[in-house]
Amino acid sequence: MKNLFSNFKGDLFGGITAGIVALPLALAFGVSSGLGPSAGLYGAIFISFFAALFGGTSTQISGPTAPMTAVSMVVIAGIIALNDGSLEKALPAILVVFLLAGLMQIGLGLLGIGKYIRYIPYPVVSGFMTAIGVIILVTQILPAIGYYPKEDPEFVNQYKPMAEEIILDNILKEEAGEGILVLENFEETIKRAEGITEADMLKEARTLAKSEASGVLGALKVMPRALQNINWLEFILALTTIAIIYGFKKITTAIPSALVALIVVSGVAYGFGLNYRPIEEIPSGFPMPNLGIFTSFELGSVTPYIFTALTLALLGAIDSLLTSVVADNMTKTKHQPNKELVGQGIGNSIAAIFGGIPGAGATIRTVVNINAGGKTKLSGMVAGVLLLVVLLALGPVASQIPAAVLAGILVTVGIGVMDYKGLKAIPSLPKDMSLGPIKFSSEVVIMLVVLVLSSVWNLVYAVGVGLVIASLMFMKKMGDLTAERSDVKSLEKEEGWADEVGFPKNLRDQVFIKHLKGPLFFGSTSEFQILADQIPRTASTVIIRMDRMQYMDQSGLYTLEDVLIDLHNSDIEVLFVDVLKQPRYMMERVDLIPDLIPTEHIFDTFAECLRYLERKTSKKNIEASA
Repeated sequence: MKNLFSNFKGDLFGGITAGIVALPLALAFGVSSGLGPSAGLYGAIFISFFAALFGGTSTQISGPTAPMTAVSMVVIAGIIALNDGSLEKALPAILVVFLLAGLMQIGLGLLGIGKYIRYIPYPVVSGFMTAIGVIILVTQILPAIGYYPKEDPEFVNQYKPMAEEIILDNILKEEAGEGILVLENFEETIKRAEGITEADMLKEARTLAKSEASGVLGALKVMPRALQNINWLEFILALTTIAIIYGFKKITTAIPSALVALIVVSGVAYGFGLNYRPIEEIPSGFPMPNLGIFTSFELGSVTPYIFTALTLALLGAIDSLLTSVVADNMTKTKHQPNKELVGQGIGNSIAAIFGGIPGAGATIRTVVNINAGGKTKLSGMVAGVLLLVVLLALGPVASQIPAAVLAGILVTVGIGVMDYKGLKAIPSLPKDMSLGPIKFSSEVVIMLVVLVLSSVWNLVYAVGVGLVIASLMFMKKMGDLTAERSDVKSLEKEEGWADEVGFPKNLRDQVFIKHLKGPLFFGSTSEFQILADQIPRTASTVIIRMDRMQYMDQSGLYTLEDVLIDLHNSDIEVLFVDVLKQPRYMMERVDLIPDLIPTEHIFDTFAECLRYLERKTSKKNIEASA
């Protein structure tokens, strides 16, 4: 507790500044997610406070972020669609998914997974971050120009026939669930069908219209119609917000430009009584836990999203730990990755219980906190408390913010979150792979695949596909590299390594040496087999030098065993030189040592192996003379 208040003044200013920066983003991310501004604010309050309290990065400021919000949008839209378009019915299941993500993060931290997060390939992260920017940018164009598909009567009317079919189908499903035999109670079915009102069909049609226009492809599909129905007031408000955000940064960065834009544009719109569209009303009073997540959800509605919850947990972990690295570089400290994951998990779990969207460590907010003097966990806790005060004191005022202003803020977020560093590097990356005559860069392919699939298909699956492709390409490279650097040679024809130069000339046509210069794993076993096949069966001895083979997996082990059995059947003696710890352990586990390679045939140095050969040759010569 003493350390917590050791930098009270700096942490107070740092937390207040970070909280001010977080306010407009929290509201915007809440609206973007589909749960409303209050959900973004709740998430910012609880994640900021509890992630700071229990986390492992002293200066980290956490809250809703662009990547977490983009994945949350997928979860929310999918579960709402499964609940007849009703957010009220879907909310418990949505929050359960967020709660699971938080609990999974706690589990990742307790299992010590934090130190492995850094192994996710950069092209996957780059493609994903750029896709997040594309998703936010494209989907916010519609609200920025004041077009809402479900409120366009002509667009909604297109879905009324489909809406009627869905309602009738739901009636039949209900009857089947109630045990009513439709053929015998056809009159009951007709009676229920006749009870379908115009309002019912309109509601369902609006849900279908909203669903059809969701996501990048949906937004692009309705874009021509939206551009013909621009609400010029909304568009001007959004455009002014964007202009202030970029323009004010050129004047000063001491005050967050997004907050300036929020206050100025909202103040003008409200003060002049403009007929704009406000955001959803933010409930006043202290946030209350949503106990429905424990009582009123169906397990079946959540099960399809278990993998998505894991993705949220992993994404939040990556996002947070990358920010922790930035904080370390600025403060010359060292974060605790696993403790940080536990803190993030606790923050996300509590936020879910209170109806907040999930979040992670936020780089910009953390940098602002450090620059303002924040040094301890107190700064993150102060940021959370400040947002709570804003909620309690200014909730009704915040409810008057124009929706177009938050859309404008999100447009700038989408532009800013893209990985321009990775995009700029595309022309200069080496073309290290080939498909027939076509040469390409594996990193570029991975990045573009993740970018395209994330934007137009599914964020979760795109990352999985990207990781699989990255792994396969990595294994291909390692296999090629191992084959290129490993060789088999006769010293009669070719110079060997430095310690092989003085090899006896009378043995050079009988002894072959195989150099292994890399891991022997499932990606390189075929090349190893090919090299082994190059050894002529006229040789009497093969020396396998393992000085530079640091690792062997099970595939490599059994491939080596097959080669040794083949050489043994050809009466070729095999000698090992400098077998490293891990490969030796693997070979001893399956008794390859000593069954196929006796311990006396394993040497620490090539010089020892050479002395063995000389003794053996001398003994043969003596026996021949006798």
